[in-house]
Amino acid sequence: MAEEKKAIRKKIKAAGEMKKFMADYYLELDHASRTGDKKIAWCTSVGPAEILRAMGFLVYFPETHSAMLGATRMAMDLIPHANALGYSPEICSYLTADVGAYVQGITPLTRAYEIESIPRPDVLVFNTNQCRDVQDWFAWYAREFDAPLVGIHTHRGVKDVTASHVASIAKQMEEMIEPLEEVSGHQFDLDELEQVVALSRECSELWKAVLDTASAVPSPLTFFDGTTLMGPAVVGRGTQQAVDFYKVLLAELEERVENSVGAVEGERFRIYWEGMPIWGRLRAHSELFAGLGACVLASTYCNSWIFSAFDAADPFTSMARAYTELFIVRSDEAKEQYIKEMIDFFKIDGIVYHDARTCPNNSNCRYGMPQRLEAETGVPSLTINGDLNDLRCLSDEQTNTNVEAFMEQLEEHR
Repeated sequence: MAEEKKAIRKKIKAAGEMKKFMADYYLELDHASRTGDKKIAWCTSVGPAEILRAMGFLVYFPETHSAMLGATRMAMDLIPHANALGYSPEICSYLTADVGAYVQGITPLTRAYEIESIPRPDVLVFNTNQCRDVQDWFAWYAREFDAPLVGIHTHRGVKDVTASHVASIAKQMEEMIEPLEEVSGHQFDLDELEQVVALSRECSELWKAVLDTASAVPSPLTFFDGTTLMGPAVVGRGTQQAVDFYKVLLAELEERVENSVGAVEGERFRIYWEGMPIWGRLRAHSELFAGLGACVLASTYCNSWIFSAFDAADPFTSMARAYTELFIVRSDEAKEQYIKEMIDFFKIDGIVYHDARTCPNNSNCRYGMPQRLEAETGVPSLTINGDLNDLRCLSDEQTNTNVEAFMEQLEEHR
């Protein structure tokens, strides 16, 4: 194999716009938390944010805060403080890092935006379509802040999303309205929800178009770019600002495609990332793969914020369908079919599975899926052991060695 070379990282100009977007988002939350001039709802990242925005809440997503704790490598020092409260080291390190940060009075928002603390919730809203952990996470803060807790309990292992699945989730969403009205002091208005859902749909379509540019050869962006550029799709869906940002980003990427500008110079291998990012190693892994001529260009993770089912004309039913069609909710059979489609669309040479120690719901390599897919598609795979936030679960030396060996395997496979 050719000797690894220094990776040339092609920066995306629109990233500057995204940083401003995120700063404005957190500063508005901080101002509202300190002044009380607007109600604040906490929401899980793929929870019913559209309902909350339509009812006048500012929406805070603790998972983005936890990702920041991981990316800044603060998480490992904070997780033990949650363990001391009775939360197992084996459960979600988003939860344990975030709770640990709170009890220690620490937040990465201070360094990033000079914000002293996370915003105080007036209500907390979860959807277990991700996992049980979000329910327990939000329940801890509900007790801490003496704030109401409202949740949606979703289906798991869904092969085909049926009308009964959708109806049960839509009913739970509708039942949230009355308690949310009591907290917000804002009477629910269906027209407002329709407007928010329309903006979420537009944001979703633009985000999908952004990610789909990676089907070009060479790819104009990487998975590692996507993990940060997805910020507005997570925290800003339902807003015009998020829509405006993705129009700018998409135009830049389409220009790259037109001019055959690749995110990785000399792209030789096209890699699909299955599972959570390892937040504390984004830059290191980006440079590792790029230095080996490999572009990690697509993932199920970044695609989790594509909600094609949203329909402003039928908001509750379409939201219920969109939030039940998520990859993480589906059966292995449905997941495997999805990954096969991604292999074809993105022209994938190899798949990297991240077996995240504390995130079994987002680790799909534990029950034979890589072997089944390789037998069906002929596309080789590699499993990396690690975690989303707890770097004690990761061996950098072993990861580097395994990735280098995997590139040699892909070379031989050709």
